[in-house]
Amino acid sequence: MSTANLTRAETAARSAAVTVRSYRVELDVTSAPDHTVPGFSTTTTVEFDAAVHDTWIDFIGLDVRSVIVNGTFVDVEYDGARLALHGLRPSNTVVIRAVAAYSRSGEGLHRFRDPVDDATYLYTQYEPADARRVFACFEQPDMKAPFTFVVTAPTGWDVTSNRPAAIVEDDADQQTVKFSPTLPISTYITAVVAGPYHRVESLWNRDDLEVPLGVLCRASLAEHLDADTIFEVTKQGLDFFADRFDYPYPWGKYDQVFVPEYNLGAMENPGCVTFTEAYVFRGAATAAQYEGRANTILHEMAHMWFGDLVTMVWWDDLWLKESFADFMGSYASALATEWTDAWVAFANRRKAWAYSQDQLPTTHPVVADIVDLEAAKLNFDGITYAKGASVLKQLAAYVGEDAFLEGSRRYFRAHAFGNTTLADLLAELSDASGRDLAGWARAWLQTTGMSTLTLERGPDGAVIVQSDPRPHRLAVGLYGFDGNGDLVRRERVELDVVDERTPVTLPGAPLRLLNDGDLTYAKVRLDAESLATVERALNRVVDPLARGLIWSALWNATRDGELDPRRYVTMAQAFTPAETNMALLTTVLANSAFAVGHYLPNADRDEWRGRWLESCWSAAHGSVPGSGAQLAWARAVAAAAASDDRHAGDIRAVLDGSRPGPEGLPLDPDLRWSLWTALSTTGHAEPGDLDVELERDDTASGRTAHLRALAARPDAGVKARAWESALEDTALSNDHLDAVIGGFRAGERRDLIGSYDDAYFAAIGPLWGRRSIEIARRIVVGLFPASESLDGVDAWLAGNADAPRALLRLVTEQRDHLARDLRVRALGVNAR
Repeated sequence: MSTANLTRAETAARSAAVTVRSYRVELDVTSAPDHTVPGFSTTTTVEFDAAVHDTWIDFIGLDVRSVIVNGTFVDVEYDGARLALHGLRPSNTVVIRAVAAYSRSGEGLHRFRDPVDDATYLYTQYEPADARRVFACFEQPDMKAPFTFVVTAPTGWDVTSNRPAAIVEDDADQQTVKFSPTLPISTYITAVVAGPYHRVESLWNRDDLEVPLGVLCRASLAEHLDADTIFEVTKQGLDFFADRFDYPYPWGKYDQVFVPEYNLGAMENPGCVTFTEAYVFRGAATAAQYEGRANTILHEMAHMWFGDLVTMVWWDDLWLKESFADFMGSYASALATEWTDAWVAFANRRKAWAYSQDQLPTTHPVVADIVDLEAAKLNFDGITYAKGASVLKQLAAYVGEDAFLEGSRRYFRAHAFGNTTLADLLAELSDASGRDLAGWARAWLQTTGMSTLTLERGPDGAVIVQSDPRPHRLAVGLYGFDGNGDLVRRERVELDVVDERTPVTLPGAPLRLLNDGDLTYAKVRLDAESLATVERALNRVVDPLARGLIWSALWNATRDGELDPRRYVTMAQAFTPAETNMALLTTVLANSAFAVGHYLPNADRDEWRGRWLESCWSAAHGSVPGSGAQLAWARAVAAAAASDDRHAGDIRAVLDGSRPGPEGLPLDPDLRWSLWTALSTTGHAEPGDLDVELERDDTASGRTAHLRALAARPDAGVKARAWESALEDTALSNDHLDAVIGGFRAGERRDLIGSYDDAYFAAIGPLWGRRSIEIARRIVVGLFPASESLDGVDAWLAGNADAPRALLRLVTEQRDHLARDLRVRALGVNAR
């Protein structure tokens, strides 16, 4: 195992022996605009107490120039990941001068050149352990300390960190910015952002607390930045959390920076939150996109308390921050913003992610067993986020919202600026609620899998049957038709379900919805009568959350092979044109496209691809002009047209202006690129066409889209070059790598790419050893063969049992996805 892959055991021993008092980190990034310069100067001065004579400090960079221990230069003992420190005293000062590398993978200090104005932008991203790519440090979450950052950068740049600038010294060519010391924080949430960013400022006040607000993006995106809307959600969130948490916002300022080529949705660096700039909408956006951005803003804001103020000891308890933030994002959205239906998106998007993850052979408890950093990197998943949030929602209902919040307040006060485990949180919640939560934790946080709930009719009445029994508090909604023909809830029965079979007395109703209100975490099946009702009248269900739960039940049954995917797609064709909730609409559109591409038998797929494209085409033209629904359907057209070329001539005519598109539809750059990529995938666009489009949109997004569209062309030579580029071109940025992989896979042309299956399995082992885990993960997942057999992956797994655990996990998960595809397809063949 590489020494870069820190283990839980060794970091626990280190933190027991070493206590960090402070860091001073000096970075010189004046070389950044010259992209031929690979690295930058970094100097760390760390003061710490030690109960041992020897330890190590973490650093991954180009060179270590010198190490000074307590005023004495010492020999550099460096293996590329760890610097040995010897002769330590009870109190120590260590100074490390080194050269770190500018990143193109989104790990460490990422450097980006904007093609619009040739400006250079920098930002850091560390979680779980990439601060060591920027400065030498004790890279583990339980070794908190105050940080003072000093950054030397080109004059004219905006330089931002976790704290406000204390001193700025500027001359004609460069500036040196010394920031105020932070409060004690972990290394992974420190941050530096530098470049000619566009900045908008505002202010939030509460009692005597005044918090300066900033929103930043690249200068070339400034015209698209809706800062007022972002500030509105930010202030609503700060008000909400101030009331609920009763612990003043502790980090002084609150900057939110939208950055390019970002690996995540966002990162909760205190006082300097970073977001993907996909949240700066270059063109038209649906309500679901705005809702999603608001949710992310509030998710990251919740982290200022859950995760930043109080941090897990080790990554086993990653859920202590991510599950809470995921829950709080929807909770705050529903109660503090215009997105009062936020739980609809949670039920259909976040929980779908959890249900999928929890059925994989690699699933794990919410409180996971994370033995090392590679395992931690892969556990930012649907269990840690969405399942954890789901069971916290259930816990809040179980103990009561007031007790849940009071327990959270006590948790903050007891452990501020410290580190915790599950036991610490349970102690505060149990004390606040008066309930012993140990049994609840065992059932929901320390086990894997989920129950499937089914309503059966027996001779003695109705029975709720659950597989994998565990305790649930849930409701059964009884829905009937009103005088307008709408399906409305007539009655609701709440009960506890613990055993495999639970009798329940229910009046008759055309639709009986288990888990009405989405109170628990479980898959739900519709009984035969209820399924018949929704098949003819799902669009008549008035409550959007109920519609969402029905769609969720239908999708889970489809994935599990219990509902023919053709029935799911037929319902989508019939009912989604009338869907008013944009989160629901976009989710069902995506699921339908996935069902056609993955779950339908091969013999039926081309026919249904055509049917689905026609449905999308018709709905795009029939939607309200300029509406979010019209935009969602137009995007669905672009996705469907990549596999069926019956409308290629129409699409090309719309793009070149010889024929009008749907009335009111904004043909923004992103939509245009999606349509051009569809044409390229089906052989109806040449490189010259794509070059002309690039001239029209020569931006960062445009160049990435151009790269994808070029790689999408159905030509064996094009695929060969894309394959080689994905595996061998280390100059590709993270976004450009995704574009090449996406183009290679476009249209799923097995006749063109099936021959690479053996090469894939031969390459992934060596590739894992030489590329960063972020880049390697993208390649392993992105290029996994969508073959008609499990033989290739099974042979690799059988012959590589000693491969790194993280790589084995990824391949095992991809195998399971493929096995599900093949299993559901086979069931469809038998049902024909």
